Amino acid sequence: MNHFNIINKEVLSKAKNIKLIVTDLDGVLTDGGIVLDDNGMEYKRFQVKDGQIIRFLRESGIKTGVITGRDVPVSKFRCEQMGVDFHLHGVNDKWPTLKSVITNMDIKASQVAYIGDDIIDLELLTNAGFSAAPADAIFYIKDKVDYVTLKKGGEGAFRELADLILYANENLPSNPNTTDN
Repeated sequence: MNHFNIINKEVLSKAKNIKLIVTDLDGVLTDGGIVLDDNGMEYKRFQVKDGQIIRFLRESGIKTGVITGRDVPVSKFRCEQMGVDFHLHGVNDKWPTLKSVITNMDIKASQVAYIGDDIIDLELLTNAGFSAAPADAIFYIKDKVDYVTLKKGGEGAFRELADLILYANENLPSNPNTTDN
């Protein structure tokens, strides 16, 4: 069954407007867990499907970015691997930072989708044109967003959001709504 067929038309309409998808890192691209070795080296687990969709978004004219509150080498390395258009680390005031980025990109806030899971994301979620949270986000975050993914953070939540936006724009591979499959 195609999950997107049962999504509210208003949600799909908002998703169709998107030109930029921005994500938090810890708790969205990862499960929020941190593994430290005896030397303080940090390790994280990422879902490869989240990174795989970046190329398809780009081919559909949708840019991507990461804004995260933590500043660690492994996160920067993964962002470079994924090929996002921008990634900013150690950012505590995410909304003012994103406003500056989208001004430089000539993108309106209404054309931005943001997915986040915790209190540091709240202001950005309420100002983005389309907001989402992973299934395991903090309850009051889920109460404020347009869409809560079926997937948890680190288990494909970003991919689900990206697929939803591609579906709304009739650019999802094998989309039953497209005319040229």
